[in-house]
Amino acid sequence: MTMNPDWLLKHFDQISEAPDAVPRLRRFILNLAVRGKLVEQDQTDEPASELLKRIEAEKEWLTKAGELRKHHTQPLDEEQIAFTIPSAWSWTHLAQIGIINPQNDSEDNAEASFVPMRMIYAEYRQPSEHEIRPWGEIRRGFTHFADGDVGLAKITPCFENGKSTVFRNLTGGIGAGTTELHIVRPIFVVADYILIFLKSSHFIEAGIPKMTGTAGQKRVPKDYFAFSPFPLPPLAEQHRIVGKVDELMALCDELEAAQAKRERRRDRLGAATLHGLNNGDAIPETGTRPTFEESARFYFNHLPRLTTRPDHIHQLRQTILNLAVRGKLVPQGPNDEPASELLKRIRAEMERLMKEGKARRQEPQPDLETNGMPFAIPNSWAWARLGDVIHLVSGQHLQPGEYSDQKQNGPPYITGPADFGVDGLVITRYAIVRKAVATNGQILLTVKGAGVGKTAVCNLEEVAISRQLMAMTAIKWSQSFLLLTAHRLAESLKETARSLIPGISREDVDRFVFPLPPLAEQYRIVAKVDELMALCDQMEDRLTTTATARRQLLEATLSEAIES
Repeated sequence: MTMNPDWLLKHFDQISEAPDAVPRLRRFILNLAVRGKLVEQDQTDEPASELLKRIEAEKEWLTKAGELRKHHTQPLDEEQIAFTIPSAWSWTHLAQIGIINPQNDSEDNAEASFVPMRMIYAEYRQPSEHEIRPWGEIRRGFTHFADGDVGLAKITPCFENGKSTVFRNLTGGIGAGTTELHIVRPIFVVADYILIFLKSSHFIEAGIPKMTGTAGQKRVPKDYFAFSPFPLPPLAEQHRIVGKVDELMALCDELEAAQAKRERRRDRLGAATLHGLNNGDAIPETGTRPTFEESARFYFNHLPRLTTRPDHIHQLRQTILNLAVRGKLVPQGPNDEPASELLKRIRAEMERLMKEGKARRQEPQPDLETNGMPFAIPNSWAWARLGDVIHLVSGQHLQPGEYSDQKQNGPPYITGPADFGVDGLVITRYAIVRKAVATNGQILLTVKGAGVGKTAVCNLEEVAISRQLMAMTAIKWSQSFLLLTAHRLAESLKETARSLIPGISREDVDRFVFPLPPLAEQYRIVAKVDELMALCDQMEDRLTTTATARRQLLEATLSEAIES
C-alpha cells in the first residue's frame, strides 16, 4: 500500500474530527515513509546494500586523506529492529552513513552562523534561523555543523517534540550552536530523508526510555543517535520519499487550514447565537435581529453542530446562568407574588435579626436608582442590593498557633478555593481558636487572591473560614437562587479586584445590585437550571464518547493503511 493525496482526501472526512487529527496524520506520513510504505519500490533502483558499499569506500578515502578520523563502529543490534522493510532496503546506523558530530575549520575572522536552540523549530521543513558572528567567537565550546548537516535536539522536552532540522543557507557554509545537539553529516544519503527518520514516532518513542539524566534535564545518548537501527532505502527512492512527504505535508497544511476555517465559522455562529440569546443582537452572518425565542430555537435545533468542544459547553453553561438571572429561562407566573412584596418580608426579617443581635446592623445604603440598569427585567421582578437581603459572614485569618494539622475539638478550617473539592470541602486543618464560622448550606465566596469569585457550598455542620472567604445566607428567599446570583457577582468581583493581590471588600458585596425574582419563580428557575446543567453533563459525556470513537476510527484507519 502507498499513501497519496487521494487516500488522504478519501478518508479525511471520517477522521478529521478526531482529536489532533492533522498532527496525527503528519506523524503517520513520517512513519509510513521510514517503513517503505509511502511510495512504490522500483525494481531498477540500485539496492541500498550497494549504496552502503560506496559510502564505506568514501569514508575509507576520507580517512586516508586525513579528512576523517578513524571512526568507531558497532554491530547492528537486531533485537532493536521494530518492523520489516522492503528487500531493496538495508538496516544500518547513522554512524555508518555519515559523520557524527563533525568539526569545522575556517579562519577566525570569517563570518559564520550561530544557531541557538530557540532558532531551531519542531515543524517539518521549517528552516532554522541564525545569527551572523565571526567564526572565532563560536568555534570553541559549541556544536559544529555545515550546510546539509542534520541536527537533533537531544534534551527534554525538545527531543520529544521532534525538534530537528537540516541546516541550510548558513553564512560561510558553516555554523555552530547549542551544545544540546547531535549532528550527522550525511555521505551519499539524502539529508531530508534522515530528517524524516529523526521526526518519526518510532525513533522518538523508542528513544525516550533511553534518555539519561535527571527528571527535568534528560538527554538522548550519543550511542542511541549514532547506532540505533536506521532503515536505508535506495538513493533514488530516498528522493521519491522526500518528494512525496513534501506533497502530503502541503496537503495536510491545506486540510489544517480548512479545518481551522470551519472551526472559526462554527465558533462565530455559536458565539453569535449565544450572544443573541443574551442580548438580542443580530446574527452577523444574516444581519437579522431574531427574537429570543428564534435564537433559542435556532441554537437548540443545531446543538450538535454548535457544541463540539468542551469550551462550547462551558459557553452554554454561562449562557444558561445569564438567562436565569435575567428572567428569560422560565415563563413568569401571573399569580406569583411580586418580588416587591418579598422584599418587604425580607426587610422585616432583617430588622428582627438585627434587633436580636443575630445580624450585623447595616450602614445606610445609597438610594437604589433603577434607571440605567444593564438590562431589563420582568415587571414582577425587583432590583435589590445584596447586602439588604443576605446575612454575610466575613472570614478571619487564624495565626499558626490558632489552628492545627491534627484533628481538634474545634471546627475544620479552610483558607481559600484550594480547599474547594469536587465532592465537597477538602479538610486538612482544624481550628483551635473559634473566630469566623460558616454553617451547613451557606455559600462560600472567595473575595481575595487569584481565585476571586470562586464559590462552594458548605457541606459540613460548621467550618472556620479565613479572611480570603465570606459566607452568604439568603434571608427569606432561595439559597439555590443566591448561588446562581453568585455567578454573576463573581464576574463583577473580578472586574472590581484590580490591586496587585486581587481582592474585594465587604462593602463591594453589600452594594452589589442584582435582579430578584418572585419566590415561586426562583424555585422554577433553579429547577430549570438543574435540568439544563444535567443536559450539559450529558453533552460533555457525549463529546468524550464521540472523541474516543473518532480516535479509535483514526487509529483503525491508519493501522489498516500500515498493514495493507
